[in-house]
Amino acid sequence: MVGWTGDIQVFAPTAAFLYDCDAFLRSWLEDVRLEQRAAHGVVPMVVPAVIPQVPGLLKPVAAWGDAITVVPAVLWERFADHDTLRDCYAAMTAWVDVVRDRAGSALLWEEGLQFGDWLDPDAPPERPGDAKTDAGIVATAYFHRSAQLTARTAALLGLEGDARHYADLAERIAEAFRGAYITPHGRMMSDSPTAYALAIVFDLVHGARRQAMGDRLRDLVRAGGYRIATGFVGTPIICEALTATGHRAAAARLLTQTECPSWLYPVTMGATTVWERWDSMLEDGSINPGQMTSFNHYALGGVADWLHRCVAGLAPMEPAYRVIRVAPTLLDGLDDASVWHETPFGRAEAGWRRDGDEVSFHARIPPNTRAVVELPSGARHEVGSGTYTWTESHPPPSSPRAPLTLGSGLDAVIDDRTAYLTVLDAIRGVDAARAETFRRTTRLWRGRELREPLDKAPLPVLAAVEKALAELPAHER
Repeated sequence: MVGWTGDIQVFAPTAAFLYDCDAFLRSWLEDVRLEQRAAHGVVPMVVPAVIPQVPGLLKPVAAWGDAITVVPAVLWERFADHDTLRDCYAAMTAWVDVVRDRAGSALLWEEGLQFGDWLDPDAPPERPGDAKTDAGIVATAYFHRSAQLTARTAALLGLEGDARHYADLAERIAEAFRGAYITPHGRMMSDSPTAYALAIVFDLVHGARRQAMGDRLRDLVRAGGYRIATGFVGTPIICEALTATGHRAAAARLLTQTECPSWLYPVTMGATTVWERWDSMLEDGSINPGQMTSFNHYALGGVADWLHRCVAGLAPMEPAYRVIRVAPTLLDGLDDASVWHETPFGRAEAGWRRDGDEVSFHARIPPNTRAVVELPSGARHEVGSGTYTWTESHPPPSSPRAPLTLGSGLDAVIDDRTAYLTVLDAIRGVDAARAETFRRTTRLWRGRELREPLDKAPLPVLAAVEKALAELPAHER
């Protein structure tokens, strides 16, 4: 096992929910600071730095080196570990200052070695860093995040001058990011899910442009058949970006997808751990011959933090859960969600369960704490310690199925899970290879008709699809 800094950076929030990892990560951060000091402010890709590198030639790598700002911030948020913030503050400023030198006057980090959105599923097996998202977008987004976290840490430590300095730097990086990478109408220069997720979740865009970017993210996720199209950087935050911009249905489809690549595809192949690659085991049962093929690698499981905080709805509103936020999100296709966490004050719980049109929400708030509860209806409650339940009416979304034909939009087909599977089965019944090609390569864009990717299909395939669609029940979605 090697202590890759990028992996714990994306997984730290999930780790801090599942385990009392404060002492372990506090100790590890001591090692990070020692290695960083030897490397003149650069945080190595692995700590302890067992991969041989010449210290004077060590270069900063975004998302990996940013562990020195992100992990202490997580320990503060989840455990109120003020000592670690204090101990790491000089290392945080050293890291941000190193990157500031690399970014130059433009404040865009676009030079040097970068892993970017590592292990993008579209990258060739032999080139795991060839992601759809420009590495400069990833690096500059993380530069902003680290400057922002450093500013907040300075404020908590009472260093008002430093707080203003790094807050101003963070805002100037955000302005540079928007100017270089985002169009006035909310399109990213790298038109990829990770690029949009970073801008939304890292608070780099606001207002109408933020919503436009969320809408575009939804369109990209849909066009990809609700299969994962993100690597190490984008995967932990993509569902949060979707729900934060009002696209719960897209997040639900992405979460519950079983086709490769998806979180549940490994489960269909018998996995009991998170894999490093979505397809570490290929669909025919053989092992992926490319690099980075591991069957026990936690980083892509970072989505669990979104499940805890946003779906079940339990999150710290003040450090160490002294004030708790309970804000559940109902997802289509899920009947219930529930979490508990052992806070420093005792066990906290939150969750919900659907029974027909009614949804019951529950929360358990430990002694000497309080909670702000925000239910899907918009109802807001402020409560003290104790056990609570609320019930609201939330009928599952349903609507009559419009007749579907070869002239129907591909977006209408993919948004109707049953219809999409019906189309695949119909093609497969005539030509299995063509069905697999359709599934793997078709971009399901709004405004594109189903007949377009089938324009060279033989008549029996077209007839089978038309017949299958005509037999779909009109009332079922």
